[in-house]
Amino acid sequence: MGWCKGSLIKQARQFQSALLLASLALSPFAAAQLLDVQLNGLEGESRDNALAWLGVSPETSQARANYLYSAQRKVEKSLQALGYYRARVELELTRSKEPWSLVISVQPGEPVLLRQVNVRLLGDAVNDPAFAELLETSPLQGGDVLNHGVYDRFRRSLTSLARRRGYFEGAFSQARVEVEPVGGVADVSLLYDSGKRFNFGAISYDQDIIHESLLSPLLLIEQGEPFDQKKLRDTQIQLQRTGYFSTVILRPIVDMVDDGQVPLELNLFPAKQHSFDLGAGFSTDTRERLSFTWRTPKLNAYGHQQETRIQYSDVNPSGRFTYSIPVSHPLDDAVQFTARLEDNEFGDLDSRQRELGIRREMRKSDWIYSYSLRGLDEAWNSEGIDRQNDYLLPGISLSQRLHGGSLVNPASGFSHWYRAEAGGANVGSDIDLVRLTANFGLIHSLGEKHRFVLRSNLGAAFVEDADRGQLAPSLNFFAGGAQSIRGYGYQSIGNEVTVENATGNPVSLIVGGDRLLTGSAEYQYSFTQNWRGAVFVDAGDAFDEGDFEGNVGAGFGVHYVTQVGAIRLNIANPVTDDDPSWRIHLAIGAEF
Repeated sequence: MGWCKGSLIKQARQFQSALLLASLALSPFAAAQLLDVQLNGLEGESRDNALAWLGVSPETSQARANYLYSAQRKVEKSLQALGYYRARVELELTRSKEPWSLVISVQPGEPVLLRQVNVRLLGDAVNDPAFAELLETSPLQGGDVLNHGVYDRFRRSLTSLARRRGYFEGAFSQARVEVEPVGGVADVSLLYDSGKRFNFGAISYDQDIIHESLLSPLLLIEQGEPFDQKKLRDTQIQLQRTGYFSTVILRPIVDMVDDGQVPLELNLFPAKQHSFDLGAGFSTDTRERLSFTWRTPKLNAYGHQQETRIQYSDVNPSGRFTYSIPVSHPLDDAVQFTARLEDNEFGDLDSRQRELGIRREMRKSDWIYSYSLRGLDEAWNSEGIDRQNDYLLPGISLSQRLHGGSLVNPASGFSHWYRAEAGGANVGSDIDLVRLTANFGLIHSLGEKHRFVLRSNLGAAFVEDADRGQLAPSLNFFAGGAQSIRGYGYQSIGNEVTVENATGNPVSLIVGGDRLLTGSAEYQYSFTQNWRGAVFVDAGDAFDEGDFEGNVGAGFGVHYVTQVGAIRLNIANPVTDDDPSWRIHLAIGAEF
């Protein structure tokens, strides 16, 4: 009896639609009229889905006729997709004025609920933890509203996971949804037979581009191990990161499966042999600057690289040449040969540095550690001072940088860096010395708007009292500037000495200290995604042992976040100065 009633209702609705279509066909003005649609009784996802099924408003008489004929069926289908199988849909058409008006009134009724959900696996996937995790987080649960979109997405997630994990013969033996509209329940039955899991086969590639000994450490896959698409992707990313190639394509050849193994094809396209970059910038520390960089990412099949960088500014013009040779891994282990020329202003001293060095840098997990040897020839002068010394400095360093979110604008992060160098008067240096430095940085966010940035720099140089004056400016410590204690000039804080100038009069000069201790605390508030304000306090000193005097700078700023880091405009006051005045600091780049 219930079936007969439902059948009569359905026939009546079809007859209603046919009458609407016939009235349109008989109208002499049909081609010139449009249609306004009003949908009542639905909201949220069900309303959006119904409008999507209905489509755009018709613009021709034929399109309008088709729209009106199918409107009721489309609304019903849209609701069934979300589990509403007992909806009542009524149409009311008004043609008394232009444009015509169609009112669709919907009573969605109660949704169909999932009663039984039976998802099973056959084949090797039964013992695959990736499938176990997927089934454990299945969105199809008894008692939930039936949603065909959710069901289809879960089906696709099973087949997609199977492809990514190497089950190339997998297929559904059973996949159905049985709906009982009258009872308001539905049963889901999914049976996926994965078959066997295939393994990685041999990799074919062009060995003329790069030597096999250099390529092997970059391949994260081994012949015979279970296929995993993630390892293919990670390998491709590693190869791309070397800079040797413009494009890397690593793909399985599924049509050539042999004995359960999928062969792989690696296509490598070399990067440009040379690249040139021109840059311009400005900061209150070094003022305007121009730079030119020439890179050769792959000089030969063994992955040798070179980078030549020339930078000019009034404060510290410099040039640097770096030649890199991979050792055990192109990305994680390399030897670098460097040559550097640089002029710089340290306090009241003008310094000219010439340096040759060799450094081996290794990465392990998040850590970077290195050991190095550099020969430094530095000359410095000022009123009453004119010196030149040589130093041969072996050293070691250790660092780690962790971050959450964007690399140039992290929501959280912690970095720490340590370095130790030493020199001896009997082994290439003019004096005996030991130099230790450490830097720390912390970023912590509370919600989306509040951000805290903490920094600290520590340093100590140990020399004999008689050799104190022979410690070069670049080996001393200075503070002040946009990256140090704001409110003070660039490298303007340091130990002071009194010397006689050319006329025999005493002058006081800032020559740096053999100790460094600075810290900074900053609070930032984000007004928009790109703009934020900041207030901060910086404090510390560059001093000789036992002569610490606290210098405090405080201020506020505005930051604009770009793809290369934040542009930070800060205004700070040297609070502890006898005659403090405001100073503007401008910096661009990541805070780490």
